[in-house]
Amino acid sequence: MKQQEHDQHPGMRPNRRTVLKGAASAAALGSTGALGAFSERALAQDNLRARILQMPGVGKGAPTDADWQKVGELCLGPTKASVKEGEFKGVELSFMGLNNQNLHNLLFRGFLKPWEAYTGAKISWIDLAQADYNPRLQQAIATGTVDFDILEMGAPFEGDVCGKGLASEMPDWVKKQIDIDDYVDYLKPPVGTWNGKTYRVTIDGDCHNFNYRTDYFSDPNLAKAWKDAGNPGEWGVPKTWQQVQAVTKFLKGKKIKGQNAFGYLDAPKPWGGFGFYFLGSRASAYAKHPDDKAWLFDVDTMKPRINNPAWVRAIQDVIDALPSEPADQLNADPNTTGFQQFLAGIGSMVPWWGDIGQVAKASDTSVIGDVVGFDILPGSDDVYNSKTRAWEKLASGPNHAPNCAYLGWGIYVMARVAGDERKHKAAWSAAAHLGGKDLSLWMVMYPSGFQVHRTSHSNIEEWVAAGYDKKYITSYLNSQFSSYNHPNRAVEPRIPGIFQYYSVAEDELTKIFAGRYDAQTGANNIAAAWEKLTDQIGREKQIALYKASLGA
Repeated sequence: MKQQEHDQHPGMRPNRRTVLKGAASAAALGSTGALGAFSERALAQDNLRARILQMPGVGKGAPTDADWQKVGELCLGPTKASVKEGEFKGVELSFMGLNNQNLHNLLFRGFLKPWEAYTGAKISWIDLAQADYNPRLQQAIATGTVDFDILEMGAPFEGDVCGKGLASEMPDWVKKQIDIDDYVDYLKPPVGTWNGKTYRVTIDGDCHNFNYRTDYFSDPNLAKAWKDAGNPGEWGVPKTWQQVQAVTKFLKGKKIKGQNAFGYLDAPKPWGGFGFYFLGSRASAYAKHPDDKAWLFDVDTMKPRINNPAWVRAIQDVIDALPSEPADQLNADPNTTGFQQFLAGIGSMVPWWGDIGQVAKASDTSVIGDVVGFDILPGSDDVYNSKTRAWEKLASGPNHAPNCAYLGWGIYVMARVAGDERKHKAAWSAAAHLGGKDLSLWMVMYPSGFQVHRTSHSNIEEWVAAGYDKKYITSYLNSQFSSYNHPNRAVEPRIPGIFQYYSVAEDELTKIFAGRYDAQTGANNIAAAWEKLTDQIGREKQIALYKASLGA
């Protein structure tokens, strides 16, 4: 979209809501008769948010680098309030982050180009593929050879990075600039902190939600075939994993709109440790009991639960479902299932982070934007109680335990900049710009690799004004915030080596899914490897950190 056309777009003008909001603010300030600086700032921010959300406008094609740069430029106000123009001239910073689906670091480049132009600082980039990210970071942690000043990282690594003194504590002015109190509750301390000190600028909130095709589950032909086959209940969106399994097997060999129909899409191929989350999303409703905060390890001993009946059932579910999934599904990683299959029209159910909902509506790569719905992850008819070692059916109905996978990405500044005052301030200024409140809204509405993580992201009106259908976005946001706020959410521990545990598990799961081991034997192998890793790191230390991470 050309700038002239952009300026003429109706969404750029103050709408009735923004005008009324400004008027209400003026009335609240009362008898002075003046609009007041506070109301002017509020109205200006409201207009800024409306303006950036029309770049390019949802449904008007995928955003480009020009859009990223313009959004970054328009959101420079907080930087200009704390940094003089050219203040960081001559400062060079290195930034290490992810380059997944051509997002993450590529967006950061665009957002930070106007920041570089204004401040005078220069940034060099270390781009890593998803499968390469964890090994690269783990090497830096193990050897202490940090060769970057700013790091994009998930909270699970905080035990390794912050606990070893590799990160710089966040200055108070940054907390104010990013409005840190706006974060959703589950991403507030202790997440982002270590030993009471704050280290993280949050740019993402993570949970796996359930994405499904509405056209599949409203199709009269499939409904009739389901009933004729003698299946229990009405044809509809599965609410439990037992139903997911039944639907997936039923759809094998069926057609929809002249194409092969498929049910659930598993991601068996290793993905640098991140693939383990997808088994976790199958397992959480089986393994996370409402009366027990833990689900990966026993709290008092760090004994792995990966080989208990709940996790073994989840592994067996994958084994049983794969024959009904697309050909060569064994070689599908999560990028394949989410972007090359589900968004391209293959399959009817997939768990993923919030990217699916954004990309489905705001990217040229999606063909399902009008036929996708959202929910929290399916539940289970029963849940395993690790304390009694028995399956239980809850009086309240199916057990749900949304998987809050990865606790979101954040921006961290490394301790190595501490000795240079200008470099230290420059690094934190760059981090604060990327984590700004207004910029964050744009990122969670468009393809970015990030999903909602602030209370202010729940304003439906802003999403609709940007171009989202109200019913669609209400379903999407409910799936996110209902996962974050679920009383039985499954939250992973921020303990040292967590991705070493996950990577080992991925390696062993590959052998299981290839048929080399049965589910129980393979799970026992994972448990043995986890025990060995715990002893190497230090069992008592891990127990203490695990308890702290669970609030136990």
